Amino acid sequence: MNTLISLSAYDLMLAALLVLALVGLVARMNLGITQQLVIAAIRTTVQLLLVGLVLKQVFESAQLSLIALIMLVMLTVAAWEVLSRQKRKIKAFWGFAISVISLFVSSFLITLIALFFIIGTDPWYTPQYAIPLLGMLLGNTMNGIALGMDRLIQTAWQQRAVIEQRLMLGQTAIEAIREIRHESMRAGMIPIINAMAAAGIVSLPGMMTGQILSGTEPVEAVKYQILIMFLITAGTGFGVIAVLHLISKRLFDARDRLRFDQLLAEKTPDY
Repeated sequence: MNTLISLSAYDLMLAALLVLALVGLVARMNLGITQQLVIAAIRTTVQLLLVGLVLKQVFESAQLSLIALIMLVMLTVAAWEVLSRQKRKIKAFWGFAISVISLFVSSFLITLIALFFIIGTDPWYTPQYAIPLLGMLLGNTMNGIALGMDRLIQTAWQQRAVIEQRLMLGQTAIEAIREIRHESMRAGMIPIINAMAAAGIVSLPGMMTGQILSGTEPVEAVKYQILIMFLITAGTGFGVIAVLHLISKRLFDARDRLRFDQLLAEKTPDY
């Protein structure tokens, strides 16, 4: 296999010209997203360069305490992102706690299982495996969790009168919200199901493409990509189930009464 072709600053500048051309076109069309596009491009460059420098030091030192700190920061930021994407937000503490727990189940535990029992790295916290694996799981599972959480809360809010009628007719809280939970589960799982269905035919996933570009044998790259897709699918499913269960428990009090006023923040953002 050919070795990896190093990219120079000039190469990246040529790619940046394409984004600048898009910025000019967007500005001319008055779409109102010129500033966001420029800021996003700058943030991508700065953030990835900083991450590259940090990971270089982490890979060289391979200290468990530093790796654990990075993983904790990644988990915290992902939980905050999940909460920030909700149109109707659960009050700060419980919303953040539910996000952390669901991401821990969906990503952190799945990563540990993969490192210990599937990949079998020695030591298990080898940074070039642990950090990218957790990052891919967090980045993908948090989308499913955010979608499932948003669908459940939004639909329950819109159908609160229906839910209360079901409760008055003798249904339990679980029975009254079961259909909404099922729809929310489907909403959270659709992105990863579509990604699996299209992988290899419609699209070449990012990890596999990166490995092939770096000189890895295509078959070996495919094996790792299949592993990642299965881990993401399992993580997303477990994470969505966890978040829907936790929110459903919080939606009702001990007497199976809806408590939106106590659960949701006073102000909810509008999109």
